Amino acid sequence: MPVLCRPAVAVPEHVITQRETLDLARTLHAGHPSLPLVLRLIGNTGVEKRHLVQPIERTLAHPGFEARNEVYETEAKARVPAVVHEALAHAGLAAADIDLIVYVSCTGFTMPSLTAWMINNLGFRPDTRQLPIAQLGCAAGGAAINRAHDFCAAYPGANALIVACEFCSLCYQPADLGVGNLLSNGLFGDAVAAAVVRGSGGTGIRLERNGSHLVPDSEDWIAYKVRETGFHFLLDKRVPGTMEQLAPALVDLAARHGRDAGRQDFYLIHAGGPRILDDLGKHLDVPADMFRFSRATLTEYGNIASAVVLDALRRLFAEDGGPRPGATGILAGFGPGITAEISLGSWTTDPATPERPAARTLGIPAQAPTPTPFPTPLPTTAAVTS
Repeated sequence: MPVLCRPAVAVPEHVITQRETLDLARTLHAGHPSLPLVLRLIGNTGVEKRHLVQPIERTLAHPGFEARNEVYETEAKARVPAVVHEALAHAGLAAADIDLIVYVSCTGFTMPSLTAWMINNLGFRPDTRQLPIAQLGCAAGGAAINRAHDFCAAYPGANALIVACEFCSLCYQPADLGVGNLLSNGLFGDAVAAAVVRGSGGTGIRLERNGSHLVPDSEDWIAYKVRETGFHFLLDKRVPGTMEQLAPALVDLAARHGRDAGRQDFYLIHAGGPRILDDLGKHLDVPADMFRFSRATLTEYGNIASAVVLDALRRLFAEDGGPRPGATGILAGFGPGITAEISLGSWTTDPATPERPAARTLGIPAQAPTPTPFPTPLPTTAAVTS
């Protein structure tokens, strides 16, 4: 079965603390009638600090949608290669071993996708498949894992690379004074992450089953409005209560796999905010400590959108070298739709596929090598999802 290997995660060098965020809100929105509510909501996020791709002075300025998108593309090309090289090294693979790149991001736009630039510049084969995902928001981290799982199960022996690039600070809108937008100004952070799903071998989570669930008639609960100044984040007051409708989807998927969703050994859950984790714990009857990896991401980095589940996975690997072999767990990303992307898996170790030195120290070629034959054609009976 495909194995989700140890990820690489990087955050930008510019840092803003919660105290600084609150001080800025008091200064910039002194006369706002909902300021006390906004300050309370930001204070309750549990976010102690966030990392930004630009200094706060440049983040607060708005040079226009075009200029911001140029920053997105420039910074993505500058920061993605390092995490890609590290993720490949963790998986014991080279760029030429990758058959599919899944690139997820909801905070900037390029066409062609950054996958084309990666193939041309980072040593991937010209026949590498590309799957960019732009409109699943925070759920895209879970979706990327699931689509990589599907691909590697359909094409035995194939390998997939997942890349999540989120510069949420580039979506700051100084003239948008809605409560949801003001809350997002104190919640979201920037990060880049990558991980490999190996078709065979590897240490990490053996991916066994995945599924999706959409909350009916919730399309406008989390959304972007695309306006002249760029992406405007919309957050409905009903969002914090969504676990009442999404938790049963986790329970159902686990039950169909013969497992109890409330009795897993590890949980890697998108930390949109602390209430999401609190409510999910109550619905699953899971102790708060079981969400410690997601809470740590939220505390140290804020909500880093699609990169959250990969950072939580990084922390799982770091804790005592990972779980015991055979330990079972759930990964879940939640986002616009309202959408849940859920994975079930178990921990596996394979000393026969050790990590390699990071590729950047080996000198990745500017041009990809001669393509190798692609894996066996898609089987018509591949049953890899629920």
